[in-house]
Amino acid sequence: MFTLAQARHLVATLHPRIDELIRLRADLTELRADLAGGRPSPLGGLAEGKGLEARLHAVVEELREHDIQIKGLAPVLLDLPGERDGRPVLWCWLEGDADVSWYHRADCGFAGRRRV
Repeated sequence: MFTLAQARHLVATLHPRIDELIRLRADLTELRADLAGGRPSPLGGLAEGKGLEARLHAVVEELREHDIQIKGLAPVLLDLPGERDGRPVLWCWLEGDADVSWYHRADCGFAGRRRV
């Protein structure tokens, strides 16, 4: 369970890894598109694609080791379990957010997102 302050600190601390995840996702997407289209890619070939996949999965696992729930990769959507007003919530960070500024009840999901 994270307080809001702890969730904000953790996301800020891990932001370089989150940025790496976003870069790896973009590189892998472009490489796969080039390979599927039969075009050479400046990102390499099948072996480089496997390497990108492995690095992407390693970053995902690193985030999970911090008890972060990864709800999406495109866009990146992270939930961190917490409590607000005595109810279980998930502090919510969506790719492009400057900070953890949203939450939703654990039983309501993304559709129940509210500003902190």
